[in-house]
Amino acid sequence: MKVKCVQSEAFFVVGYERSSVSPGGFGSLVLAAYRGADLVHVGSVGTGFRQAGAIRLRKMLEKLRWKRKRPPLPYSGSADIVWVEPTLIAEIEFRAWTTDGKLRHPSYKGLRERQDNADVFRLD
Repeated sequence: MKVKCVQSEAFFVVGYERSSVSPGGFGSLVLAAYRGADLVHVGSVGTGFRQAGAIRLRKMLEKLRWKRKRPPLPYSGSADIVWVEPTLIAEIEFRAWTTDGKLRHPSYKGLRERQDNADVFRLD
């Protein structure tokens, strides 16, 4: 018998990859967690969105666009990312962590509110 272990944590949304399919939406969200006082990239999530919710989320992200030249965290990927202020907190389900510290099989479950005591995941 095979049993899947599903974990759920809250992560900052620090950017998004533009969608080639839906111009009003996005391809995936870039996620971050705390390591000490710094934010570190923990992967991207591109599944779990409903179309109307993705369009609404994209409008929220447009208002939070990062205005500085450098991204809000170190990023070594090759994707064309639109960086945003790390203020939105997303609830993400995932199966495990990869050896390089990224989320394995992440799925978006929704935004969390700070008043819900949403605490961003810490890698410490």
